[in-house]
Amino acid sequence: MDLRIFTEPQQGASYDDLLAVARVAEEEGFSAFFRSDHYLAMGDSDGLPGPTDAWITLAGLARDTSRIRLGTLVTSATFRLPGPLAVAVAEVDAMSGGRVELGLGAGWYLAEHEAYGIPFPSTAQRFEVLEEQLSIITGLWATPRGEKYRFSGKHYQISDSPALISPVQSPFPIIVGGHGRRKTPALVARFASEFNVAFSPPADFADLSGVVTEACRAAGRDPSSVRRTAAVVVCCGGDDAEVARRARSIGREVDELKANGACGTPDEVAAKLREYAAAGADGVYLQVLDLADLDHLRLLGREVIPKVA
Repeated sequence: MDLRIFTEPQQGASYDDLLAVARVAEEEGFSAFFRSDHYLAMGDSDGLPGPTDAWITLAGLARDTSRIRLGTLVTSATFRLPGPLAVAVAEVDAMSGGRVELGLGAGWYLAEHEAYGIPFPSTAQRFEVLEEQLSIITGLWATPRGEKYRFSGKHYQISDSPALISPVQSPFPIIVGGHGRRKTPALVARFASEFNVAFSPPADFADLSGVVTEACRAAGRDPSSVRRTAAVVVCCGGDDAEVARRARSIGREVDELKANGACGTPDEVAAKLREYAAAGADGVYLQVLDLADLDHLRLLGREVIPKVA
């Protein structure tokens, strides 16, 4: 099973904090470092030292790491225009030597849109925007050199774009995720190389993965061409006392984490991850919430990865 580290920097992290996590994740054998795309902290966090931009962060990490893959889970379509986003992602992919992945979603957190003056249309409109952005981004990247790209949609119109920049990777990995049973699976079948389900038990993961399989078949696509991944919060310790300490540091209860995440000793965490593998997951994003606790990453790398590899 492929294990990736997933961070929530809006809760309070500088670029140097994220670089430290990414480098330890790289050293300990995780395949990827991902971050959320948010500008406002959630819950009781004050968000200090302040928000960081997802794609500026990944551009820095592209130059400051060497092996680990990098990406967003997920970039909000409400935050960016599709043409400039296509350029930025392709540039960061080149800066990394072809290690970048784009998770793209419709956006959901109203408060951060209000806090930073970002328009927040209805759910239906946001999914329209997401679909058009996926069409435009993939269309720009697929345009042969010397030809022009055009698009006419409800939300975006593109005239005679030279589409000069393309990612190093082809096809480029695009992640679409969520819990919807109609729009999301259809978008996965059309555009995504990976389908992600966050913070759901293995049985729900398997059910939603099955919906994506049917959507792929309806679209004439081989369902096996879509990678399936889960995301879970992780809290691991060498013994019960260390597990409890790490749970307290992120403001969570051990019993709740064991019910809803991957929590416990390395054996317990590995057992939960194997449940996702049995449900059809090719990989899991481990959400680490205390970014200062680098020993947590080291324990996961040294004691959990070998048990699920």
